[in-house]
Amino acid sequence: MTPQRKQRLIFAIFIVAGVSIAVGLIMVAVKQNVELFYTPTQVATGEASTKQLFRMGGMVKVGSVKRHEDGVTVEFGMKDLEHSVTVRFKGILPDLFREGQGIVAKGRLSEEGIMIADEVLAKHDENYMPNEAAEAMMGKKQPNAATTDKNE
Repeated sequence: MTPQRKQRLIFAIFIVAGVSIAVGLIMVAVKQNVELFYTPTQVATGEASTKQLFRMGGMVKVGSVKRHEDGVTVEFGMKDLEHSVTVRFKGILPDLFREGQGIVAKGRLSEEGIMIADEVLAKHDENYMPNEAAEAMMGKKQPNAATTDKNE
């Protein structure tokens, strides 16, 4: 093997090794940042791991909201059509949070089966519709304060 070929072979090996290391690091980073979405039924049946951060979406169970004495910790039930899971959240709840409202909680599952939420997001009601969607459904331009001409 000539010295020039040997040099090219070593260069190619370093390129392949570098790309392999980069792909490996990217895969590890993506795996750590993945947030899976589960329903209360999936969490209740054991599909969610206690070691992984995940999101759970459902409805706040009516009559289940309990506030702790510290004033910032809240426990409530989140349900879907089949099961209910207790969620514990320490912090300020969103303004749209109420019993019977759809929410998404982000957190981890404790050993006792309680979701310890880091974040609670309340959904808008089902009647909300952006202007663009209303225009598409109605087939006409809806008046918008930002786009109306003041000279008209």
